[in-house]
Amino acid sequence: MTVARSAVLFLVAALFEIGGAWLVWQGLRQHRGWAWVGAGVVALGLYGVVATWQQEAHFGRVLAAYGGVFIAGSIAWGMAVDGYRPDRHDVIGALVCLAGMAVIMYAPRGR
Repeated sequence: MTVARSAVLFLVAALFEIGGAWLVWQGLRQHRGWAWVGAGVVALGLYGVVATWQQEAHFGRVLAAYGGVFIAGSIAWGMAVDGYRPDRHDVIGALVCLAGMAVIMYAPRGR
């Protein structure tokens, strides 16, 4: 699998997971109703499906690497959807997590 395809799968997974969690949050915390919660649950399930499309065979490695994408994606989602403005520490932390994701997922392993 190419790094580009893997990265796209991580981005799609992030949209489903972060979007699903946001829908549940809106349904419960913002009192938008059970339809929002249900849509969130469906999106969260689709996140789990997309994660299985990674070529890497080790669940732990894929999910550990995805953690970096989730952190950066959550900050980006907050900026785009909720008006959140990260400070420099948020940005530095997200970049560190993305660097860790790249090492975990794409480092050569002598296979």
